[in-house]
Amino acid sequence: MSLAVQRVTPQPVPPHARQHMVRMRDGALLATDVYAVDREGPVPAVLARLPYDKNSRYVFFDRIAKRFTARGYAVVVQDVRGKFRSEGRTLGWTGEVDDGFDTLEWITRQPWSDGTVGMFGDSYYGFTQWSAVSSQHPALRAIVPRVTCTSNAPGIATYDSGSGRQPLWLEGTTYQAQVWTDNDIHEFDVDLTRRPVIAAYEEAFETIGKRSPGFDLIVGGIPLAPYNGPHPYDARPVPVLHCVGWFDNLGIAHMRDYTELAGRPGWAAVQYLIADTIDHENYFLEDAPATPATDHLAGDTALERMLDSYAGPALEFFDVFLKGVARPDSLPRVRWKLGHEGWHTSPAWPPPGVTVTELYLTDPAVAAGTVPGGTLAPHPAEPTERAEWRYDPDDLVPSAAPDTFLQLRDHADERRTLDRDDVLVFTTPASEHPLDLAGPAHAVLHVESTAPTFDVFVRLLDLAPDGTARLILRGCAQADAPGELRIDLGHTGYRVRPGHRLALMIAGSDFPNHLPNSGSLESPWLTTAPKASRQTLWTGCARPSRLSLAVLPGSAEGGDAL
Repeated sequence: MSLAVQRVTPQPVPPHARQHMVRMRDGALLATDVYAVDREGPVPAVLARLPYDKNSRYVFFDRIAKRFTARGYAVVVQDVRGKFRSEGRTLGWTGEVDDGFDTLEWITRQPWSDGTVGMFGDSYYGFTQWSAVSSQHPALRAIVPRVTCTSNAPGIATYDSGSGRQPLWLEGTTYQAQVWTDNDIHEFDVDLTRRPVIAAYEEAFETIGKRSPGFDLIVGGIPLAPYNGPHPYDARPVPVLHCVGWFDNLGIAHMRDYTELAGRPGWAAVQYLIADTIDHENYFLEDAPATPATDHLAGDTALERMLDSYAGPALEFFDVFLKGVARPDSLPRVRWKLGHEGWHTSPAWPPPGVTVTELYLTDPAVAAGTVPGGTLAPHPAEPTERAEWRYDPDDLVPSAAPDTFLQLRDHADERRTLDRDDVLVFTTPASEHPLDLAGPAHAVLHVESTAPTFDVFVRLLDLAPDGTARLILRGCAQADAPGELRIDLGHTGYRVRPGHRLALMIAGSDFPNHLPNSGSLESPWLTTAPKASRQTLWTGCARPSRLSLAVLPGSAEGGDAL
């Protein structure tokens, strides 16, 4: 029986929008909806360019447009090249610089346009904003990239662990196969337990009758250069409102964009940050796990409520930088939410006064047992100690969520994973006072393996008094030699509440989010017999494996948690 594939085709153009086929410089026509303002005279425009069907319930642009047009902005939404109603070759991360420039040029020639444009949107339609920045069109005056980054093209690591190479992100590969095969989207379940792993995707392409060029680039290890203009960092600065999710699976890369630009002359003066306790699909920590009343992908009432916080900051930002109705200094430089506590403002990120705290991995002999395992201590142990964990390709460590785009929709309890005998766990004592994390985190691990290549996955979890364990941060790295491995865990704003503990988990796999290691020099895509291995963690004064955290002043008074 062949694989079941559901084809997602374009939805009708909403009655309050008018579709135009806008010609690009090579003659390709891109389907472009315009939502007009109900008043006379030219107005600023807000542009979004995306590959997910501009008229679908998934991207809800008809609802977003109502909010923007009511505020006096024309809204322009475009299917990117090769997707849905647009013409051209279907290959993401190519052509967006030129197509962005040509679309901006088209907008400025319309009678309803005052010649100024802002851009808005999530994920890939955050990347198209950065591509438009690279084009350096003078009409582009501000962008609001949400849960996105400048560097997630095929062949480019989604985020940098600090030590280079990373395990391959299978979710991103499946995305390529489903979204970037032809104009439509093809939804299918991938049996990633098959060997070789590539066979599951080949079956899908055979059923569809076409291949995904982006998928082939990933499997072939062929990098794709996404910008045919300057990298956005090197382009003409424009005001940016970075909308980051602490639980977003692109959060590490997005915060790298923000911190890089906040330190660059010219760019620094126009960087703004809003960091919320959301995942990639805009589910909130305070609502996790989602209920029918808060599940916006399933219910219209929940969607309308979510859109208030989704569109509101962008409207405020565009009022300043497109309309000039308020001064830029009227906007807080940084607005960030401390999970389980609430919103804060700050002149910079991390907030002033934050201190770096290092917790050392001690008592490794019991780290492979059940919780509490080893200890996260304020000082390293004097002697060099070690612990081992196994990598078994026939018994892979489960991912924190089967779909990390929806990390908070279920907000799974990971206690069973912590208690596995093929992971290492280190915990802090329970605190009598709140411990507030605000800034970057990373782990430094001294590791080696019996295999020529091995993966290391790290998760920082909140261990509650009832024994449940839920994700705060995660990161990973791939190594092919023994030594010190630095693993970036990203940034967070998170309160560890009284009675709770931090738990650091170390594992050799993360399935199905990441491609299992072959355990050999054979391609992990093509191997039919991946090899088991054993990894060793070293710690102590001579090899101080440790966790680095940014902590707000006044946290865990008396040092009882740290």
